[in-house]
This record gives sequence, C-alpha cells and structure tokens, in this order.
Amino acid sequence: MTHRLPEDQPNRAALLASAPVVLEAVGIEKCFHIPTHRVDTVKERVAHPFARHDHRVLRALQGVSFEVRRGEFFGIVGRNGSGKSTLLKILASIYRADHGRIRVAGRLAPFIELGVGFNTELSARENVALNGVMMGLTRREADRRLDAVLDFAELDEFVDLKLKNYSSGMLVRLAFAVMVQADADIMLIDEVLAVGDAAFAQKCMDVFKDKRDAGKTLVLVTHDMATVQSFCDRAMLLHDGNQLYTGDPEEAALRYFRLNFGGAEDAEREPASSIPDVNVSLVDVWFENEEGRRVDNVEQGKPIRFHMIAQARQELVRPVFSFHFLNVEGAWIFRSAVTVAAEGGGADRVRAGERISISGAIENPLLPGRYSVECWITREQSEDQVALHVLRLLDFIVYGTRPGAGSVSMQTDVRAVLEPRS
Repeated sequence: MTHRLPEDQPNRAALLASAPVVLEAVGIEKCFHIPTHRVDTVKERVAHPFARHDHRVLRALQGVSFEVRRGEFFGIVGRNGSGKSTLLKILASIYRADHGRIRVAGRLAPFIELGVGFNTELSARENVALNGVMMGLTRREADRRLDAVLDFAELDEFVDLKLKNYSSGMLVRLAFAVMVQADADIMLIDEVLAVGDAAFAQKCMDVFKDKRDAGKTLVLVTHDMATVQSFCDRAMLLHDGNQLYTGDPEEAALRYFRLNFGGAEDAEREPASSIPDVNVSLVDVWFENEEGRRVDNVEQGKPIRFHMIAQARQELVRPVFSFHFLNVEGAWIFRSAVTVAAEGGGADRVRAGERISISGAIENPLLPGRYSVECWITREQSEDQVALHVLRLLDFIVYGTRPGAGSVSMQTDVRAVLEPRS
C-alpha cells in the first residue's frame, strides 16, 4: 500500500538528511574499446597475423558523482545505452572504473544480471550456499537460509536440479530470493525483474516496501517512472554516460520523458522557476469504506470510494485528473477523469500552492485480485501543447467470493433461443 501522509515525506527527508553516507561515487569514468573490424575465422587470423585492428572508444560513463545515505531509495534512470547498468556493475565490483573512486560502508547485495554469480553446473542448493558466502554470510548462515530462499522463490521441488535446466523465470526468482534473504545493508537492483512473471513482480514490489519501511538502502535502475515517483527519495538521470540531473524523483521522471519525446536539450533545460516543472505534489491519498473510515482494500461489488489531496507546484491551466486502474500485469482496465471546479462555478486555472481535493465513488466492476491505480494529470501549456505527469497512487486488493475469468464482471442482457423450424 502506498500511503503518503502529509507529515510522512518531510519527516523522512529530515531523517535521510542526517543519516550517514553509505555509498559514494566520485568522478566515475568508464570506457570500452570496440573493434571496428571483427575477426571471425582462424584462417583470417593466420593469413594476417600482424594486421592492425582499429578500435572505437565508447565512453560509457563520464565523470559521474553521487552519494546515497543510509535508508535511502535512490533511482537511476535513462534510456537504453545511457550507462545505467555499467554504473551498477562498477558499484558491485563486477567492472573496474577507469577513473574515480567508490566508497561503500556496509554489506552489499547485487541483483544485476540474469545468472551472474551462479554456476549453472551446480544445483540450486549449492548455488544458494555459494552466493550466501559471496555476500558475506558464513557457510552455516547460508545453509540456514536455504529453506527461506526456496520458499520465497517457490522452488522447493527443484532444489537439487542443476541451474542449466532452469527457465529464465526460475533463475530470476532464485537470484532475487538469495538477495532478499542475505539481508544486506545495501541492495543494487537492475531491471531484470521484467524477466519474471507478473505475480512475482508484485511479490518483489511488496519486498521493496518492507525494506523501505525497515530502513534498508536500495539503488534501483528502472525504466518505470511510476516506481521512481512512488518509491525513490531521489533519482539520477543519465544520458550517453553523462549525469544530466540528480535530485527530486518527480523532476527526474519528467526529464526522462522530455529526453524520450523531446531530446537531450529538453532534458537539460532548467525550469523557468525554482519549482520543478511537474504538475502537482501528492499530499495524501486513501480509500474509504461506507462509514468514511480509511481502508487498505476494496470489497467486490462495493463502490471504490477514495480521497486524494494534491498541491499545485505551479499554475495549472485547465487541469484534468485521470484515474487509471491497472491489473497486476500493468494493463489498463478502466479509467475515470475529472476536471477541477471551484465552489459555485468552474475554474480554468489553479494557482501555484493551491490544494486540490478529489473525492468520490466509482462503480467497482473488478473481480477478486491485485490492482493498482495511477493518476495522470494534464495541463495546458499553450494552445497546442499539454504537460503529462503520472503519479502512482495505491496498490490494493479486491476481495470477494465470486471469482471469474479476466479482471472485470459485466452486467449483460444476452439470451439464446432456438428459432422455430421452418
């Protein structure tokens, strides 16, 4: 559940500001030398043993510097090829930086690439023990955590099967379970979670929430801006190995969208004011039952009653708030939209600093299962342009005793009759 209470974020920000730095990167540079002519055959090597093979230099990282404090969730975003995974591998000591330095205070657990750290000729039992020791556990501690790893990964029946016979999804579950059970001080996670199925991805999201509540430190590489906005305290945007921005996760997400739909110049453009160029800050959001009390989940067939409070970060012209309900796989199921109206009449502008209260009830067609809701906010910037801002609001469960196929239950009026014989 993602509840953002009014006092929660300031308190967390104050605690993180006074927390010690547990991960520091200063001036990290990394280059790769890529041959321009590929030699594929032995004959070619023998025929031209002294031939020069030219290389081109790929500057994967160029002077990247940042620090992460204890208990902080730090996001790293950027387009494919921006240097995100290379940076994570340097932090995990898989790659060595050409220049710069890394300082880590505490035990670190990486979850970076499918199969990294595993020996596919060994069984899951042997790999769990080996990885546990590599993450700083004693052999006895690693053995004791085997049952918990297998239970989380749901692989009890395959504990003695060699990993070369595992599917990619089974490998993901095992690797993530090993990292979780290692209970390290700092977790490094790349977006390999996309390889797992939807149910396991939701299970991993639940782990992130638990780790955040427990004060663990996490560095997350992702393309999912809703996750960045929902979980991360700060985020960094990389592009072509350069560090374009580090700071507010909503601003990082917006610059990422600019980079994808505009270009590098748009991503580096500073807002006209000191307020980040995003639409609103989420103050609070919750579900209610029929008595008006806050609830975490929704009963099947009962209206979805919710209340959201947001604060405009700059003037919004004709803002529209669209609420998108998604299933566990992230597919849209239905949406509901509302425009802002002042008491006694319509309002086409919301001034910076004003709060917007949105509440109501939506007919609930959802079948029992896990769901989430996002808010998409658009505002008119000019006559032919709108700004888009996505907020991940709540994860919730619809509970009930009338399951069915798919995600929704529809009322229908369809009949089948036999036509009279001619």
